[in-house]
Amino acid sequence: MDKLFYLTPSLCLALASWVLSRRYVVFTLLRLPGTLCHELAHFLAGLATFARPTSLSIIPRRAGRGYRLGEVQLANARWYNSAPTALAPILLLLIPWWVATLRARGAWHFTPLDAGLAFLVAPQFLACWPSATDWKLAMRSWPLAFIAGAGWYAWAKYPWLHSWP
Repeated sequence: MDKLFYLTPSLCLALASWVLSRRYVVFTLLRLPGTLCHELAHFLAGLATFARPTSLSIIPRRAGRGYRLGEVQLANARWYNSAPTALAPILLLLIPWWVATLRARGAWHFTPLDAGLAFLVAPQFLACWPSATDWKLAMRSWPLAFIAGAGWYAWAKYPWLHSWP
C-alpha cells in the first residue's frame, strides 16, 4: 500500500500532463522522458529479437490533429519478433514500481528528491501503453498467440508434463 501512496503524485502528474498536452504543446515536453524510454524499449527489444532497428527518433512531429512523439523503424519485423518488439513498452511499468520499492521502504516521507522523481516517473505511466501503430505491428505475431495458447492448454490439461525431469 505504501508503494501506491508513493506513486499517487506521479499518477496525478501523468493524468494532468495527458489532459493538458492535448491543449498546450508545452506539456508535450513533460512527456519526453517517457517517450525516450518508450522508444528505447522498442529499440532494445528489436535488437534482442533480431528485428534490426534502423533508426530511433524522439523529436515530436505533427501528425494530423496530434503529434507523433517518437518512432523506431525496423528492417526485419517478422511474425516471430513483431509482438515482443511492439509490446516492449509495457515493461516500463517496472520503472515506477522499482522507484516506489526503493523509496517507500520503512518509515519514509517525501523529500525534494521525491518531487523530482515524481516528474521523471509520471511520463512512464503514459509511455507504457503501446500506440495504435504498435498494436498493429503486434498483430503480425498472431501465430505466437496461438502457440502460447496451445502450450498453456497442454500444460493445464496434461499434468504429466509438469513431472518431466
